[in-house]
Amino acid sequence: MEQLSFFDGGGQSPKLPTDLMDYRPSFFSREESAGYITAFHSNINWKQETIQMYGKLLNTPRLTAWYGDNNKTYAFSGKRFDPHPWTPELLLIKDRVDAACGITFNSVLLNLYRNGNDSVAWHADDEPELGINPVIASVSFGQIRRFEVRHKLNHKEKYSIDLENGSLLIMKGDLQHNWQHQVPKSTKALKERINLTFRVIG
Repeated sequence: MEQLSFFDGGGQSPKLPTDLMDYRPSFFSREESAGYITAFHSNINWKQETIQMYGKLLNTPRLTAWYGDNNKTYAFSGKRFDPHPWTPELLLIKDRVDAACGITFNSVLLNLYRNGNDSVAWHADDEPELGINPVIASVSFGQIRRFEVRHKLNHKEKYSIDLENGSLLIMKGDLQHNWQHQVPKSTKALKERINLTFRVIG
């Protein structure tokens, strides 16, 4: 399958598999997005985690934070994370996302990409706590960043999306079990991006 991308004006490619991904640009307005970015700088407990890779402890190339309902601990990259309590801003965003997805999410992972050097490598959100074929809602504020998806068994089967400021991407179906995704590094001088991925932890 050929690699696909979104057309220059933004929006959803007509060839995007809608059983796996539903992309909605301008889900939040520019004014709302700017307000949330300001709030997250002041009231989110950002942290740079370390991961074990190639026998070494390395800093993750981004800042992260975990928020959600009590006792919704999440494990990934060999670590367990206990959630901070919801902030008012996160609850406002969650209400909008819940309504769009028809799901009541109980947790959210926040990622702060400070510049083009920050990234997340190929992975799938397929941890046992998420269950079978989880729905994960991804909200982006700030800098447009390229989001890439590839099939686990055939890396030539690949899609790419430019996630815009204020956009919502709903990941569903078997995406987390049969596909991987990443946000690659960029050599361009990029500004910061804040991404929220809402999940249901069982």
